[in-house]
Amino acid sequence: MRWALGIGAALMCAIGLVLLFLLTQATNNRDLYERNFAWLMGVNVLVAVLLLAVLAWGALRLAMRLKRGRFGSRLLMKLAGIFGVVGVIPGLLIYVVSYQFVSRSIESWFDVRVEGALSSGVSLARVTLDTMGADIGSKTRESSTQLAQVPDAAAGLVLDRIKDQLGASDIVLWNASGQPVASAGQSRFSLNPDRPTPQQLRNARQERMTFQIEGLDDITTAKAEDNARVKALVLVSTPTLGLLVEPRFLQATVSLPPALVANAIAVQEANREYQERALARGGLRRMYIGTLTLSLFLAVFGAVLLAVLLGNQLVRPLLLLADGVREVAAGNLSPKAVIQSNDELGGLTRSFATMTQQLADARAAVERSMGEVDAARANLQTIQDNLTAGVIVLDAMGTILSSNPGATRILRAPMAAFEGKPLADVPGLAEFATAVQNHFDEFHRERTHHGLDHWQHPFELDAPPSGVVGTQGTSLVARGAELPGGARLLVFDDISEIVSAQRAQAWGEVARRLAHEIKNPLTPIQLSAERLAMKLDGKVPPAEQAVLNKSVKTIVEQVDAMKRLVNEFRDYARLPAAELHQLDLNALVNDVLHLYGSENATVTVDADLDPRNPHINGDAQQLRQVIHNLLQNAQDATQQAAEQSAEPAKPVRISTVLSDTSNRVRLTVSDSGPGFPAHILQRAFEPYVTTKPRGTGLGLAVVKKIADEHGARVDLVNRVENDVVKGAQVSLSFPSDIASAL
Repeated sequence: MRWALGIGAALMCAIGLVLLFLLTQATNNRDLYERNFAWLMGVNVLVAVLLLAVLAWGALRLAMRLKRGRFGSRLLMKLAGIFGVVGVIPGLLIYVVSYQFVSRSIESWFDVRVEGALSSGVSLARVTLDTMGADIGSKTRESSTQLAQVPDAAAGLVLDRIKDQLGASDIVLWNASGQPVASAGQSRFSLNPDRPTPQQLRNARQERMTFQIEGLDDITTAKAEDNARVKALVLVSTPTLGLLVEPRFLQATVSLPPALVANAIAVQEANREYQERALARGGLRRMYIGTLTLSLFLAVFGAVLLAVLLGNQLVRPLLLLADGVREVAAGNLSPKAVIQSNDELGGLTRSFATMTQQLADARAAVERSMGEVDAARANLQTIQDNLTAGVIVLDAMGTILSSNPGATRILRAPMAAFEGKPLADVPGLAEFATAVQNHFDEFHRERTHHGLDHWQHPFELDAPPSGVVGTQGTSLVARGAELPGGARLLVFDDISEIVSAQRAQAWGEVARRLAHEIKNPLTPIQLSAERLAMKLDGKVPPAEQAVLNKSVKTIVEQVDAMKRLVNEFRDYARLPAAELHQLDLNALVNDVLHLYGSENATVTVDADLDPRNPHINGDAQQLRQVIHNLLQNAQDATQQAAEQSAEPAKPVRISTVLSDTSNRVRLTVSDSGPGFPAHILQRAFEPYVTTKPRGTGLGLAVVKKIADEHGARVDLVNRVENDVVKGAQVSLSFPSDIASAL
């Protein structure tokens, strides 16, 4: 910045000097002055203003540095003042002397005698030209007598003779109407020569002779010397006796001597210029004094600016060292600037820069070590954040010190927002926090005796009154260990899916064993009861016959019920693998709804299907079974609620919708029943869990198993309005065929 300002100031000074030189040249050359003085003066003033602005900016900076007490400010001010005084005082003295000289010398340029001489010269030139014109007119009049007895047809030879006698360049004989009769000279070759005006003809007729001088008003002196001429117009004398003829006029054009014309024009121009300058002497004085004042300003501004720059060059090494010391004291060990000079100050700056570099190298080594530690900590944090398991660090009092995203996902609570607070303050985790604290206390007591390094225990998080299956009633297995410094590490995994899979597998095994162990004896029992009834029919008294028939009927009905139960368990255990093909879910729903028309169903079904739904990959037979199970459950729940409230049953609603963000197709069935109790909602998809008096609890279990085969998510929630359960809702979210392809 300093070098840029210095170079800019030097350029402005140089431009100002060049402009001043051009301005001086303009004052000595009138034409150049008239053309360029205004813009030269303006540019000089602009340069002066820029220099003044630079000086003001520098003075302001220096004042601010002095006010802040920066090192070297007073020294810089003294040096600038010394250089400024040395440059300004001689300039002021020269300005005062020059001002007096210019203001007085301009007045001496304009003298009364000079003005009189110029006026006399102009009058003399005018009289000389008039005398010459009158003489040429007299000679022309004398020569016109030769044409008195000459007719128009023979006038051409006479005109040639008169032309030679007068030394004229052109002779023309005009009639009274201003038409040429004969000519000699240049007008002979002109089709339309310049004719005299009617006024000139009248003057010539009255005074018998008139003349005029032409060509003195041309722009340049050279043209005036070539074109200056006298045109004399005289009346040709006619005889007093004889036939009356119209008057004729003789016009002679004689060129003026070039020397006379040049002198007359020079005197006239000198007089005009003298008069103009005499009238503008005040402006001329102001122009010269303004130029002188501008020169002073440029010189003073340049001198002061040069003083500041030179002083800054002397103070700069000291300021550089002072800034470097302050930066080092503030902890900034970046490379310091060095003055490239061979004096002592330059050597001092180089030594200081070397010392600063050594300090920077030492600190860089420490920072590298700290960076490695931070990188290791960051790697550990990254690993912790990407673990599927939940990790929580607690202090001895159970306060959360840190947690990872896995803990937030598994516990379904914003753990980061509770850092610095006890784990028991997290909503829904009070019992879990108490159990964890107890396990840590027991582990701390027994660790020294048994050499344990950790403890492990399963937990079951309770579900609230309503919620979503899969997000409530979480099964955990937690492990705890002590960290250095007394902190406690808690690591836990969500094993809800594992538990659910184990239960499903166990129920499948139970179903297979029931089908094998129970179904085989059922048929002989039924056949034996029917055979016994047939053998004893009519052979026992009526009372015993009624008891027999009732007992046989009961046996047969219960055997049929047992068979149906065994068949349902068998179907659940032997559910075949899904054969996925492209299908239109809306079309499948419409196909199933034909069986749930108003003529077939006690509770109507309303459909709201999204026409934008793409195809999905699915097994049509299994999905049809899913829709049947969901609709039947929804109708049963709605009918049950209607019977309890003695109100008409509200329609069951089935809908499909395409999610634009996840590109998944969602199938939803909602009812207006009593909803699910909390303990049922938590385990609704497990086999043999039901709210129906005669239900087997396999409907939703089959739905869950088929959804898993299709890669669909299943959500079961109670519909709550104003904290009142208004029914239940089951949703299946299928990946679309487009999403599967992607």
